[in-house]
Formats: sequence, structure tokens, C-alpha cells
Amino acid sequence: MYFCHVEVLNFIFRIGVILAVYNFLWWLIMLAISILRGGSPKMAFEVYFIKIIRYGFLVDVIYLFTVHQADGLSVVNDLIIAALILLMYFIGRAQKRQNRQMLFSMRMGGNVSGLESLMKSVRPAFDMRYEIAVITLSLGLFTTFYFFPNLAYNPISNWFLDSILNIEDTPVFGFVFKVIGFFFLLSVLSKIFGAIMLLLTGPPRDMSNDNRDDDDDFDDYVEIK
Repeated sequence: MYFCHVEVLNFIFRIGVILAVYNFLWWLIMLAISILRGGSPKMAFEVYFIKIIRYGFLVDVIYLFTVHQADGLSVVNDLIIAALILLMYFIGRAQKRQNRQMLFSMRMGGNVSGLESLMKSVRPAFDMRYEIAVITLSLGLFTTFYFFPNLAYNPISNWFLDSILNIEDTPVFGFVFKVIGFFFLLSVLSKIFGAIMLLLTGPPRDMSNDNRDDDDDFDDYVEIK
């Protein structure tokens, strides 16, 4: 049982490293594309189309890694853990983008209308409906790989996985990404602990609402009397 727990922690840690390296490689790719296209702002459709591709290859790489670390066997428990981690990761990124958009709107809310076109050009594209759709499609693709594993093997995904594993083994860059993977592990454990405590203790009570309810009850009593 102890070794099983250690293996799960190590598996989550390795996924954290893979996510960090994958995001770094994707950033380099998108930086090269932005330079070639002149850095013009992307439309919302283009942003989410790119995100579908990004998440699609990511879930493919995570699936390939899960099979790779299991010596070619699709271990159901590992795949379930990987899917849950991907779900938490995608939701976390969507929440960050939502908070960023809200903060941007608050900061730019007091500007004059003459800057409206500038605001639209720099405002981060965000639509929760599209975010949910992209996450659903990505996790659906991950599930599809379980039933049709041959679809997961393609030159691009294989290149991503090989490059990630090679970078992970390098002395300097590998150490940096392993540190990121360690903090990712802590973040996952923190979210799991928070979810367990929420199930055990329930959501925190809002005392102001309780006081307001008491006041409402008192008012009703007075009116009836």
C-alpha cells in the first residue's frame, strides 16, 4: 500500500513536469508563429481553435506517457488519475482566464470611449461556453484514445513526448521543470485536501445571511402581530 501511494505521487509529479515542458514547447511554437504573422491580435474564434489543437495534443501526450510508464499497458487506474488531473488543470486555467478578464474589465471600466477600440484589441478573449466546450472535447478525446489507442500514435504527439522526456533528463532545464512539477504536485494535493475537508465539514456558513434571515423572521412576526 505504501509503494502504491508513492507511485501515485510520483505519477502526478511526472504529469506536472510534462505539463510544464509541454507549455514551454508550445510557447516557443506560438512565439515563432506570432513573429511570422506579425503579431496581429487574434480573433476569439482563432484563439479557441488554437486552444483545441493545443489541448488535443496535450491529452494525447498525457495518454502516451501514461501508457509508456506502464510498459505499454493501458492501466485503468492511471488513466483515471490522469483524466482527473487534466480536468483540474483545464478548469484551473479557465478560472484564471476568467479572473484575468474580470480584472481587465475593472481596470479599463473608467476609460473614455475614445479608447474603446484599443481596449477591444488588447482585451483577452474569453467565453466560458467555449471554454467548457474545449474542455469537454479534450477529455472526450482522451477517453477515445482508451478505446482506440492507435489514434494516439502520430508523428507530432510522438515528437512532443520524446522531446519532453529528453528535456526532463537534461541537467539544468530538467531540474527547473522538476521544481515546477513538485509545486504542481503540492497544488494537486492541496486541492484534494480542500475537497475532502469540504465534504467532511460542508460549505462555510455565511453569518451575515443568518442574521439577515433572523431579522426577516422578526419583521414578519411584527407585521403579523
